[in-house]
Amino acid sequence: MIKTNLSTRPFYNDGAVRLWLMILAVIVVLATVFNVTRVLQYSRSDTELATQASRDETRTTELRAEAAKLRGSVDAKQIAAASVEARAANELIDRRTFSWTELFNHLEATIPADVRITAVRPKIENDGRIVLAIAVVSRSIEEIDRFLNSLDDTSAFNGTLSREDHVNDEGQIEATIETLYRPRREAAAKPADPRGPAAAPRRGAQ
Repeated sequence: MIKTNLSTRPFYNDGAVRLWLMILAVIVVLATVFNVTRVLQYSRSDTELATQASRDETRTTELRAEAAKLRGSVDAKQIAAASVEARAANELIDRRTFSWTELFNHLEATIPADVRITAVRPKIENDGRIVLAIAVVSRSIEEIDRFLNSLDDTSAFNGTLSREDHVNDEGQIEATIETLYRPRREAAAKPADPRGPAAAPRRGAQ
């Protein structure tokens, strides 16, 4: 029968247990440090994003206020007028049909010797038609009427009328002629002889 007291014998596995405990503690510490680091990074990132979002909202509010101010300062009538003028200019450019040289050649071929042109104002209608307002001066209304008929006798003008006329301080007749201008027609112009007999008057509303 063995009578040895085992309780007095040392436990030789204490070192291994302490080693594993230390390894476990190190793992726990490292995991804790990693988690704390990630939490701090996420917190800092959230703070930066929140600050950026706040700046963006402030900038958006400022831009909306500026846009509202600009809309309030815009004159709708001026925009509409500019749009009409730009459209008319674009039509002339696109069509490339309006030539001042061609127009004055037509006028020179049809104007009587006693009629003098003082102004020519072209206007482009919404449908693309070119309407001319021609200011003239003459010693007699008959010469102006002859000029009206001479214009309509060509293929470049149509619907020619005298919209208004009056006698100036020098005793001459000043009139404003309105006519539809059709440039670059295929038919050749057939101007009337300015020295021929006067045609019937064709004046519009005075």
